[in-house]
Amino acid sequence: MVTKSYIDEELVNLNKALQLIRGYLDIDNLIGLLADLNIKCSGISLWNDSSTAHSALSERARISKIIDSFTELEEEYNYYTELLVLVNNDSDNLLDELAEGLTVLREKVKKKEVECLFAEEADENDCFIEIQSGAGGTESNDWSNMLLRMYIRWAEIYHNFKTEIVHKLDGEETGVKSAVIKIRGYNAYGWSKTESGIHRLVRISPFNSSAKRHTTFTSILVSPVMNENIDIQIHDKDLRIDTYKASGAGGQHVNKTESAVRITHIPSGIVVQCQNNRSQHQNLAEAHNLLRSRLYQLKLQEKEKKMAQEHSKRCNIGWGNQIRSYVMHPYQMVKDIRTGHETGNVNSVLDGDLDSFIIAALTKKVM
Repeated sequence: MVTKSYIDEELVNLNKALQLIRGYLDIDNLIGLLADLNIKCSGISLWNDSSTAHSALSERARISKIIDSFTELEEEYNYYTELLVLVNNDSDNLLDELAEGLTVLREKVKKKEVECLFAEEADENDCFIEIQSGAGGTESNDWSNMLLRMYIRWAEIYHNFKTEIVHKLDGEETGVKSAVIKIRGYNAYGWSKTESGIHRLVRISPFNSSAKRHTTFTSILVSPVMNENIDIQIHDKDLRIDTYKASGAGGQHVNKTESAVRITHIPSGIVVQCQNNRSQHQNLAEAHNLLRSRLYQLKLQEKEKKMAQEHSKRCNIGWGNQIRSYVMHPYQMVKDIRTGHETGNVNSVLDGDLDSFIIAALTKKVM
């Protein structure tokens, strides 16, 4: 039975958490900065320098997002505090409504606490998630397609992010050999970055008439979409650009013209490709964006004293570099090898319920 004292205690704990977040984000200072930026952006002289104008507008939008997201939590907390005043006794039906509402608010506050861990300059950016099948043919391609679906659902349902498939190479029979998803939303990269690594599936293959158990691997690589504030130098002489006819669905236009683009960055060996737009120009622009993201990711790896070849050349997709196992037979279990976090609800995870794994990895600063 939910009691008034229980709700009181929950509100006290939430208030403590919100005050810590307010201090960590320096909300009061940000409010002052936003006021100054609003004055600056309203001035006619701002547009005398378009670069300065775009920078100011971008900074204003960034600060507004931080303040607005925190203010929403505070307003929700204040609503439940005011609602508690209307409760007469422990048998009041309002207590159940309060308990349910505070459970949801607690999860939102927990997510905001996690976002306070985002310290990299690109954490707030959009991101690319690259999916690459390992050896195993149809079984591996099907596993890659399952992961593609999982990440799209996680982004759209659990974080209200926008997703776009910028590259997809279908398997011969089913599934995908490779794919690239672009995820748009505030802190998209911060939330996604710990998913890079090898994901292992163990199950009875639906493609094997002998009903034998199969172990399959797929590689995931997450990189941030780069904005103008982060300087990544790319020289034309370092690039080899190839065009080819796109494969898969897309109509006659896609299959008859060489609209697909592949860019090779010769110094690093990084290869990116895009074929999902009808226009070669659009595919080239998207491929350039992806290349900048990959080069930034490589820069981060070098900064952390990891081998530069980890992401410049595709590593063997097998037992090495594993981060998570998804076991569907002989038992049900998803386990993160880095953190030890696990759950027996495999289907829920494959339907996009990834946050508990991501939060565990972020808390332990796993990359």
